[in-house]
Order: sequence, then C-alpha cells, then structure tokens
Amino acid sequence: MAVILVRHGRSTANTASILAGRTPGVGLDDTGRKQAAELPARLGDRGAELVAVARSPLQRCAETVAPLVAEWDLPEIVVDDLAEVDYGQWTNRPLAELAKEPLWQTVQRQPSAAVFPGGEAMAAMAARAVGAIRDLDARHGGEDGSRLWVACTHGDIIKAVIADAMGLHLDGFQRIVVEPASLSVVRYHPRQTVVHTVNNTAKLSLPAPGAELAGTAVGGATGTDDERGA
Repeated sequence: MAVILVRHGRSTANTASILAGRTPGVGLDDTGRKQAAELPARLGDRGAELVAVARSPLQRCAETVAPLVAEWDLPEIVVDDLAEVDYGQWTNRPLAELAKEPLWQTVQRQPSAAVFPGGEAMAAMAARAVGAIRDLDARHGGEDGSRLWVACTHGDIIKAVIADAMGLHLDGFQRIVVEPASLSVVRYHPRQTVVHTVNNTAKLSLPAPGAELAGTAVGGATGTDDERGA
C-alpha cells in the first residue's frame, strides 16, 4: 500500500555534529542501536505485510534495518542511489564550521542551486533519489500501490522524496523535518500520490489493508471507521 521511508538511527557522526556524508565505517551510537531494535515494534502487526526492504549501502542504514530484516526474514536490497549526498570537500567537517561557509546559506535557502565543492549538486541528489524510490515502488509497491515496503536512507534523501510527492519545489524541502529513526509514508498511485505520514518518531499508524489513500476526503479526514482519506 505504500513505501515507509526510514531515516537511519542516530549515528556516531550525528552525536559528534560531523557531516559524515559517505564516509565508510560510520555506525549507530547507543541511542541509534536502541532505535533500530525498536523498529519492528513500531510497525506493529503491519510489519508482517512488508514485501521488501531497500536501503542505502552505508553502514548506519544496514544496522538500522537489521532487526527488521531478521524479524520477518525480508529480502534486503542495497541501492546505490539511496546513498547519502556526496558532500565532497565538506565531508567529515564539523557542522558548526560549515555553517560559516557562504554555501551554507545557499543550501538552506536555495538548495536547487547548491553544488558541494568536489561533490554532488543537490538537484542531482534529488533526481536520483526520487527516481530510485519511484522505480523501486513500481517493482515492489504493486500496480495500485497495494503492497507495503521499506526504504532506509538519509535525511536529505527522504526530504527530497517527500518534497517531490507533495509537489513542492526543491527550494522548499528544508521546511521538512526528518529526524533520526523517523518514519514517513508515501503512497504512489496511478491517480494520485499521497503523503500519509512525515517524521513519525513513535509507533506508526497506517490505514487498514485495502483502505483507499488515493482519494482524500473533501474537507479532510473524518476519523470514522469507513475513512477513505489519508
């Protein structure tokens, strides 16, 4: 029925306020490991409906989904296009130091124009991330978005995917908050893409199997048992 976008749990780089980027060997800290262990319970009985787990090739994502894959013996797909932004010369530098760089303001206010020195353009990141998620959903989400699957990746990747699903220009994606170990849910449907959840850090609630996400209710959700809104 949807893709559950999982940001990796808190990493050692998050704790140190370092921009790890694609640096190998950056794993979860103690809090992140606890968040990973809690992930299956946060999905509840809906976890048994998962058909696949796709993830970034980086260690912190592998560690985040490991309990989920083990709980339901799920196929695990490593997808290079779900990797973290290539921050180039910004990699492994303290965030407090980077905030003083002129490019920082571009990243915050006009990310579509930002190109990291020796690294990747934010626009290129968004294109490959959105392309990867939509391609994976075409293969694992079912023709009408009827199947449930997980993509574990990084904050900016998830924000770009949510912005695309909302029809939001990349320059507005910094308005979206995606915390470590948060869950966001998007359903791609032939008629309409629906953003169901953003930045959930508790137990995830999803509509009952078969509920229609593609036709949102006029006036908003009603809260009734026969709800068909998102």
